[in-house]
Amino acid sequence: MAIVVKANPNMPEEIALLFRKQHYELVGRHSGVKLCHWLKESLTKGRFCYKQKFYGIASHRCLQMTPVLAWCTHNCIFCWRPMEGFLGTELPEPWDDPAFIVEESIKAQRKLLVGYKGNPKVPKEKFEEAWNPKHAAISLSGEPMLYPYMGDLVEEFHKRGFTTFIVTNGTVPERLEEMIREDKLPTQFYVSLTAPDIETYNRVNVPMIPDGWEKIKETLRLMRDAETRTVIRLTLVKGENMHSPEKYAELIKIANPMFVEAKAYMFVGFSRNRLTINNMPRHEEIRAFAEELVKHLPGYHIEDEYEPSRVVLIMRDDVDGRGRGLTGRFISD
Repeated sequence: MAIVVKANPNMPEEIALLFRKQHYELVGRHSGVKLCHWLKESLTKGRFCYKQKFYGIASHRCLQMTPVLAWCTHNCIFCWRPMEGFLGTELPEPWDDPAFIVEESIKAQRKLLVGYKGNPKVPKEKFEEAWNPKHAAISLSGEPMLYPYMGDLVEEFHKRGFTTFIVTNGTVPERLEEMIREDKLPTQFYVSLTAPDIETYNRVNVPMIPDGWEKIKETLRLMRDAETRTVIRLTLVKGENMHSPEKYAELIKIANPMFVEAKAYMFVGFSRNRLTINNMPRHEEIRAFAEELVKHLPGYHIEDEYEPSRVVLIMRDDVDGRGRGLTGRFISD
């Protein structure tokens, strides 16, 4: 099914209500913000997510958002988002302006944060830092690269002193190609690779477009030329896609990323309607899979791990711990 642009489709109220019930704050016509679990943990308990340990991102200063809240090219069985309310590939037109999305996303984040202001468990200084986020995780829901002005959105965040991560499922390679050409890349570019072959892809990702697998491989080819920090994330679902490490390795070699994250599927959110807790690998199983994967990836080694998130970091041998000196785009603490 081809991606269709439909004139002025309004998000049905029942779908907007579904997102609001899940504590999303809707932004404009098609964007959204939600407080990350680890942001709240950082504020109240001093715990943080693996991105802080691996890459220097302060969890409590992270703005988790998406410019495409309810539109995606996949219906992944492991998705924790309320994709039962997704609007498929009929995209919203006209699109909101990137500067508007950034400013309204910051306002939305503050609206969601305000209840923590008087919380005795939250240090005042830490709350004030959270009130002024410094990192945008453009990955919350939907497929963010469907937004046609993604490069401009990244630039708007950078103008405000943000660092940026984009997480894509890889099915919109033309957007990445455009961002490379215009030199409007994020601080860190993630591709979520969740199948080692087309058969697993069709079963686990449930594509809504006919050529998704080929588009993913094209995105991997483009990643080699992206002059920024690059990451492939393997979201591993026990009994579904946690097999054939040698085939994952062949796909990873196409992209030659700086980092590979082997991460467990987590039994949370709406994925519980489709999977069971037995599909969530233990950290020990993720570590074993990562060790097997590295055997097929010459020039890579296991660099770090974070058991609370059940994730193992694999790093290319010629990259230092933060990727500094190779891209000119540094992570700010």
